[in-house]
Amino acid sequence: MGYQVLARKYRPQRFGDVAGQDHVTRTLLNALQQNRIAHGYIFSGHRGIGKTTIARILAQALNCGESIGSERRPTPEPCGLCDACVEIRQGNAVDVIEIDAATNRGIDEIRELRDAARYSPARDRYKIYILDEAHQITEAAFNALLKTLEEPPAHVVFMMATTEPENIPQTIRSRCQHFSFHAVKFDDILTQLKTIAAEENVAAEDEALALLAEAGDGSMRDALSIMDQAIASAPLEDGRPRLEASQIRDLMGSVPTTVFERLLEAVAAAQSVPLMEQLNGLLNAGHSPLSLARQMVRYLRNALMAKLGGEQTELLAISADERARAARTAMLFSEEELTRNLQIVLRTFDDLNYRQEQRFHLELGLLKLIHAQRLLPVEELLSRIAGGGLALPASPGEAPRANASSAFGGARPSTATANAPARPSGGWSPTPAARPGASSASGAGTGRAHSQENAVASRPSPAAGEHLSAARERSPFPAVGAQAQSYAAAEARTEGSLAVAPRAEPAPIAAPHSGAMPGVDAIRLAIAEALAAAGHSSAAQLLENGTWRLESTSVHVAVPGLGKKMIDLTVNADAQKIIRQELQRLGAPARFLVAPGEGKAAGASVAAAPLAPSGAAQEAALAHPLVRRAQEIFKAEIRSVVDLRQS
Repeated sequence: MGYQVLARKYRPQRFGDVAGQDHVTRTLLNALQQNRIAHGYIFSGHRGIGKTTIARILAQALNCGESIGSERRPTPEPCGLCDACVEIRQGNAVDVIEIDAATNRGIDEIRELRDAARYSPARDRYKIYILDEAHQITEAAFNALLKTLEEPPAHVVFMMATTEPENIPQTIRSRCQHFSFHAVKFDDILTQLKTIAAEENVAAEDEALALLAEAGDGSMRDALSIMDQAIASAPLEDGRPRLEASQIRDLMGSVPTTVFERLLEAVAAAQSVPLMEQLNGLLNAGHSPLSLARQMVRYLRNALMAKLGGEQTELLAISADERARAARTAMLFSEEELTRNLQIVLRTFDDLNYRQEQRFHLELGLLKLIHAQRLLPVEELLSRIAGGGLALPASPGEAPRANASSAFGGARPSTATANAPARPSGGWSPTPAARPGASSASGAGTGRAHSQENAVASRPSPAAGEHLSAARERSPFPAVGAQAQSYAAAEARTEGSLAVAPRAEPAPIAAPHSGAMPGVDAIRLAIAEALAAAGHSSAAQLLENGTWRLESTSVHVAVPGLGKKMIDLTVNADAQKIIRQELQRLGAPARFLVAPGEGKAAGASVAAAPLAPSGAAQEAALAHPLVRRAQEIFKAEIRSVVDLRQS
């Protein structure tokens, strides 16, 4: 006999040899032991996971010449030695008829099958019909088979294998036992590939076998087919084929995941030029944009799963090296950023399927990852207003453009232009035509606001103090009322001028720290100064009032008097990046953890006002002038209100 491919050579011949379908094999073995044989079975599931294989094994077990419990057949497994088992395995059994329903799908073929089913089997116990791709049978043909399935002869068993069980009529499914097969787990495929490599005398790297198992995507047959092709193209070493990871990647047209790790490092650092240069090298090497986008989607998904469950989570069906790489990438982004990046790349991948210039759309999609780093959630924007004025975030790699107190009319010194236009009565800022070169901020349907290129400052009027006290009295939120000065100053002005703050030059990058690790007080002071300099004064004050603890691998801060949600809003993703950079500069542990602590926050009053119910809090929030002003500025929509004082 000539060469036989691995998928056929190592096809399971016993229920115990089938990988990943224990729920099916266990049920069928118990049914055989109890002699509870159904007249119709439907095996459905992913391609290449053992549907037709189990149908053949069940046919052998039903027609096996040895009785269960005998010396040659102690268990319900087929003996594999009798004439019936051998003929079924070779595919020439008279009483086991395999029909390709994709080509024999009409009513005439089914009528012939129905007529032949009335006759007794030639030799064996059962006449068995295995219908592969059963969902291809026409509706009229299914109707012709319906009566036979409802009241079949005692010697007939129907087995239908399909990848689309929803296309089989419900009247047919209700008359059969339906077994839904699972995709084979990554570990089961990897174990089988290692066993076959040893049997075939193939020297294979663990990473190469892991790539083959991952390429199988839950299908054992697909993994074996790719392995067959890889062995044929593998170089010989001492007369043995040797499988290497680089060879497998070349064979499948994929790139190493280290490439995507470097791409996402450039995204995290907001380095557009290195990102485009690396992508240009990949495209010039012959990799298609569609393939690169597909692989990047998979890598981002793995990084997100590593962020959610850690490096050893079961959500990652990849090798140990790939797990470590995904975990390193996950440390560069927050969970929200990884989710957003995955959504952007998925949308880019969809666009590539029907776009003409695929390269341009892939480049645009990767640049969007960098631009998305500058987005700010509206809820975080409102928390900044409540915490000390609107501090618009600077773009990555740039110094803060304006002080937080100046964004809503604080006392930032500025020089007004001589011919500045008067402020319109119904708006907060002039129209783009009146202020050329300045970009606008928007927070409508998306719930996001872009950082502005220029900050607009205003000069408060003498009546600001009177409006401040009134705003404090009518504010239902102590935190907002305490910080209402900047808003009151902006509201109180009747005449004034507009000044545009000059764009700050990028701050120089500090040299890495060398020497012994600094103490916890030095770390706290350095981080507070860095946050304050970057416009995160609320986060700096919050962390400075916390209790710090320095360990060998991490820095812990316990903040009293605040819930986790409020802490996350204050110490946001931008602040965390600044903290990580400062820890790296100081040579301190890179892991930084902030959690609620026991006790009362600094500056909290002794007699706190009772908490308002959620309904009253929502009404008060919607009626608050700060919220109304934010709605006017960003054309925003308030969908939900969370009372953070209750957390």
